[in-house]
Amino acid sequence: MNRKGFTLIELLIVVVIIGILAAIAIPKFSNTKQKAVLASMKSDLRNLVTAQEAFFSDNNTYATGIGATQVNTAGAPACGGTVAFVPTTGNVVVLTCVDAANWSATVTNSAVPVTSTPNTCGVYIGALAGGVPAGTGEGAPACY
Repeated sequence: MNRKGFTLIELLIVVVIIGILAAIAIPKFSNTKQKAVLASMKSDLRNLVTAQEAFFSDNNTYATGIGATQVNTAGAPACGGTVAFVPTTGNVVVLTCVDAANWSATVTNSAVPVTSTPNTCGVYIGALAGGVPAGTGEGAPACY
């Protein structure tokens, strides 16, 4: 007799092999989303640095807030105004202006668990402030 098809043993072996491959591949890709979110957080900080420097160039001070349009508190010797910057959806930016020449910002995202490390990114200009780690360079976003 001419029988066509696979035996039960052959099919089970294929299923086991696919299961082993899936067990190896899934952990490799499980933190890909978190890495992408951290990359968007760093990108937002780089864009905020650029926007703050443009604001400083126009107003000789750094902004205290972020928004879609730039607003200046005319004649303010210390920090003041709103820098034209809108963060990526899901990213929460906290801007801290120390004085006219020093500011820092941190960004968090609810997609990154609080228990994971890193879970916050930050950047500073001037004096180290706002909880950004001391090992980071001025103007360079770092996650911690």
